Amino acid sequence: MFKHLFVPVDGSELSLRAMESSIALASSLGATITGFVVESDIPLSAVSASPTTFVKQIEAHEARTDAHAHKVLQAFADRAKAAGVTFESEYRRSDQTDAVIAEVADIVKADLIVMVTHGRGVFGELLFGSHTKNVMSRTKVPLLVLH
Repeated sequence: MFKHLFVPVDGSELSLRAMESSIALASSLGATITGFVVESDIPLSAVSASPTTFVKQIEAHEARTDAHAHKVLQAFADRAKAAGVTFESEYRRSDQTDAVIAEVADIVKADLIVMVTHGRGVFGELLFGSHTKNVMSRTKVPLLVLH
């Protein structure tokens, strides 16, 4: 059935649920997992006008986001390995989170995307948006939504 799970995570408590559930599912199906982290680009409003400071701020932001992504993906990899599940990882930096999730799921040829939702309801979705809903509208890969 499903042989390659694509699991976007961010290191939050909710994403731990996605890790645990996807590992259990992959283990029962004999599937592999690609863990995925999207880190945001540095907001231009946060960058100084000075060229020297600009470069330092960009470099600092990239170092921070690289370290965070590596930490999250390593924790996921360690859990998957302990369960005997084959694990790969991908990382991108973008402010277009939903589009990048859909794009990379297609690139790695995933046959199921596993995502968590905050379950904020209609009002919360209006205020904050819904990554899950937006990813669903951008891909043909089936989604397993955890709440």
